[in-house]
Amino acid sequence: MSEFIVITGLSGAGRTQAANVLEDLGWFVIDNLPPALIDKVTELAQAPGTSIERVVLVIGPRAGLEELTVGLAKLRATDATVRVVFLEASDKVLVRRFTDTRRRHPLADGEGMVETIERERATLAPVKAEADVVVDTTDLNVHQLRERIVALLHLDRTAAAMQTTVLSFGYKHGLPLDADLVIDCRFLPNPHWVEHLRPRSGDDPEVREYVMAFPETNEFLRRLDHLLELVLPAYLQEGKSYLTLALGCTGGRHRSVVIAGEVVKRLRRKGFNASLVHRDVER
Repeated sequence: MSEFIVITGLSGAGRTQAANVLEDLGWFVIDNLPPALIDKVTELAQAPGTSIERVVLVIGPRAGLEELTVGLAKLRATDATVRVVFLEASDKVLVRRFTDTRRRHPLADGEGMVETIERERATLAPVKAEADVVVDTTDLNVHQLRERIVALLHLDRTAAAMQTTVLSFGYKHGLPLDADLVIDCRFLPNPHWVEHLRPRSGDDPEVREYVMAFPETNEFLRRLDHLLELVLPAYLQEGKSYLTLALGCTGGRHRSVVIAGEVVKRLRRKGFNASLVHRDVER
């Protein structure tokens, strides 16, 4: 069964930020959707064979009240799970946000900012009354808004929600600039000094067997497991959507390749969405 979250509310109250939270959690987001197209989007999301099951519809301020009310009523009449989130904030904070960003209120019509906000608030009062969740963003920063959205909508962040890249690299080719965590593998015995292993890479079964045969390798992986069990859930809780773990050896061909492959397997067993990249294996 498909799920829909409709995000609407006052201009400047954080619709885009709320949509970004849901997009990071794997929802398909459609921004500034005209209410007249809600029917069409619903049909597409519920069509046989579709891979899109969780949809966020962000409805902006230019949507007519009657058109929006009718569109939401039709959406609720389907067999989809529908939740409407209404965002608001105090007049003072909304004025400050528009002033800080130097943006023009989308409904400005020759009147003052406060009067425009009050008019929009009055116009959207019926929509707010029908909302499933009302969020006051007056005192919320981006991180707090994320936490509030996740909590109010009972959206649990799972390990798979964070894209984790495990990257092998060679120190002699430079540190990866986009790495969040860098682990040095150069203390491990080096296959480079074994003549018949030197031309091969860490993807070769014999090279892997050589690296994994040493007690320090297994002790290293055991302790690295404990470190990742501590920090990855903390990154996830903090709302991080992308994490790069870089594992380096001298040339990036042997030890780091073996260890990176082993780490990816362990992360996947723990439910993390982990991908493997060997930056320097062909150098």
